[in-house]
Amino acid sequence: MTLSVNQFRANLKYHVDNTINNHEPLTVSRKNGESFVVLSLEDYNREQETLYIIQNQELMQQIGKSIQSYNSHHGYTPSQDELHLDNE
Repeated sequence: MTLSVNQFRANLKYHVDNTINNHEPLTVSRKNGESFVVLSLEDYNREQETLYIIQNQELMQQIGKSIQSYNSHHGYTPSQDELHLDNE
């Protein structure tokens, strides 16, 4: 959703609550053409974690290997001994 600064300002609490509760970023446009985004802290942190993972080549390789392993073996199946460890 995109609003003007005036629209955003007029209903600030509503728009902030809506952004936080619905996890939907809000774009606010300004007369000079520069816009900004309103995003909940939770969503911002989630985006930062995603960027970290994507930029971490070693971690992305580990994820790729895990996907290949899962696809070739239809996932991981624990042994009976591993299943019984949780019951102790």
